[in-house]
Amino acid sequence: MFGLENFYNLQESYMKSKKLLSMTLVVMCIVFRLDTSAQFGSIESIEYDSVNGRFLVSNGNNVQIADNDGNAAGQFGTAPRADYGMEVMGNALFTIINNGIIRAYDLTSGEQISTITIPGTNFLNGMASNGENLVWVTDFGAKKIYEIDFSNMLSPQYTQIVSNTVTTPNGICYDGDNSRLVFVNWSGNAKIKAVSLPDYTVTTLVENTGLANIDGIDNDAYGNFYISSWGAPANPKITKYNNDFSLSEVITVLGLSSPADICYAQEIDTLAIPNSGNQTVKYVGFETPSSVQESVENPFGFSCYPNPVTDKSVLYFKLKQASVVRIEILDSIGRSVGLLLEENLSATSHKIVIGELDLSAGIYMWRISDGTSSYVLPFVK
Repeated sequence: MFGLENFYNLQESYMKSKKLLSMTLVVMCIVFRLDTSAQFGSIESIEYDSVNGRFLVSNGNNVQIADNDGNAAGQFGTAPRADYGMEVMGNALFTIINNGIIRAYDLTSGEQISTITIPGTNFLNGMASNGENLVWVTDFGAKKIYEIDFSNMLSPQYTQIVSNTVTTPNGICYDGDNSRLVFVNWSGNAKIKAVSLPDYTVTTLVENTGLANIDGIDNDAYGNFYISSWGAPANPKITKYNNDFSLSEVITVLGLSSPADICYAQEIDTLAIPNSGNQTVKYVGFETPSSVQESVENPFGFSCYPNPVTDKSVLYFKLKQASVVRIEILDSIGRSVGLLLEENLSATSHKIVIGELDLSAGIYMWRISDGTSSYVLPFVK
């Protein structure tokens, strides 16, 4: 039986992991301006408010609005609170409060419109919804999952649908096409599991992810899933899986630090990443170039889109085998003016969000190499 003492030990270990990982710095020579967007205090979750076209961030005892650059841009409402997971459903923002409390706030006014307390919970963490009336919440400490019916906002009703997930559930998302919930788990080599909504049985989708401490999960409109993991003790990642979890690829995002409860805003095809380690928000846009082709001259299928580059431009490439990849920036006469990336990457497809480049306007080149092959691609700043 999972005793209270064991829970507190687990929760203490969880929070210590956060502190340790947030202190781990990976030093790279990158020609970016210093990131000054770390204006949040205690980031845990992010949600897209499609009603008002903005992102909302759980920030400890309050909810902050994040602007298009990921900066804190003011508080949402006057008293909303979100300690852990959040979920937008209809015209309401649902938030998890300590001690098993879930509240709903009107997205326009910010006023509280509903509340429910689930007795006997240990550590409510992740949240998902069907977009209509049902909300699901994971209990990280007690290894349970609850379903809450908000058809009557004045009198919501809850049901425990999973009594023992066995693993430690964290983020969760709704997959209506397959009538299931998909949830990710904490700990080393964390599993990805599903709950069948017709009968609430739990199955394992990915037994061996190779990922440590998975925090968040969300899906896009095309049946793909995105996973945020912290790594152990470092090497945070965003991993994309297809609908049946048979294929995966790493989405390389610079500046990750303990990425927490992510959100895929389907309306604008953007993945929003709250970094609980350095209190920043990163956005990844998913406009795809019309053709990315591998050839003898371009063995990586290397491309940049859009080009001329913006702070949302993405580099695309594929590795046939794991290798140390180096991506440099060259000026118009071939001199190296910066190092974007030098990292051991896996044999799969990769996307790297460029971010803001501290370069004067002009013509430059990307040079990608893996120790065996290299390729140079011009770009305009």
